[in-house]
Amino acid sequence: MELLGKAQELAPPGKGTVSAVLLGDRVEGLVDTLHAHGADQVLLAQDSRLEPYRLLPWVSVLERACSDLDPDIFLFGATAMGVELAPRLAARLGTGLSAHCVDLKMGEDGRLLQFVPGWGGGVLATIRCPDRRPQMATVMPGVMKRRRITRGPKGVVLLGVPHDLDTSGPRVVRLLREEPRRAPLEGAEVVVAGGWGIGGKEGWRLVEELAAALGGAVGATRPPVDEGWATEEQMIGQSGKTVRPRLYIGIGISGMMHHLVGMDESDYVIAINKDPKAAIFEYADLGIVGDFREVVPALLAEIKGRSRSVPR
Repeated sequence: MELLGKAQELAPPGKGTVSAVLLGDRVEGLVDTLHAHGADQVLLAQDSRLEPYRLLPWVSVLERACSDLDPDIFLFGATAMGVELAPRLAARLGTGLSAHCVDLKMGEDGRLLQFVPGWGGGVLATIRCPDRRPQMATVMPGVMKRRRITRGPKGVVLLGVPHDLDTSGPRVVRLLREEPRRAPLEGAEVVVAGGWGIGGKEGWRLVEELAAALGGAVGATRPPVDEGWATEEQMIGQSGKTVRPRLYIGIGISGMMHHLVGMDESDYVIAINKDPKAAIFEYADLGIVGDFREVVPALLAEIKGRSRSVPR
């Protein structure tokens, strides 16, 4: 849904058609939702062999659709499905693919400009596909805002599903759905995130305690996830989630671009770091230079003291 809103910016009325591709079995109920969020038309392929998702059947249908319709741009979400499907399709079509983009714009020459953090997060690289089509990119979920857009007539185009559809490869034996253990990070109004500077699991408990005291969610940069202090679903940044809380508190976070792209639309940012030259201070509304092991307990004491003084 987020990509449809961005696609409307890239192809304003009279300068292109925005199409949403919908694959599966008995999924026509989603057509109206796609129209409402910016799809001029929905390209619909329904077949029992397309449900549940499997790489080779899906990429075969998309390859044929691209051959028949010759799109100029093809966008995917950088989700578990998208990051598997997009590169396989790009390879089959012999075109390029920019991964984990954080923004997209049209250049003056009509080519798609794709913005990707690179070189350790120190720069924001601009990438373009000079010759081959379609121009392809995967985009981080949450980076772009979902919109409801109504313009012009809507339509549905049925995509053919070949009789000899490639259904080889792994088969889905069963699906197990697990309920999330905590509230979704993306919708939290308060996020307390920790970085490499936390140093270990003992320090990480202070991050969790501060988040709990503020009624917020716990986020992390890549190193705490790699070290096992935090889970994959708590990672914020280019290869994680994007958050837009009213209050974001970053503790022991240096401020590399890979992380900042996931939280730079927070309303108010507080940074706690003992390094006064940490890059995150350039993005913070309020910076506290100090050891978080001293700062966070003081904050907790103040929060708990105020909560006790509030009349019930």
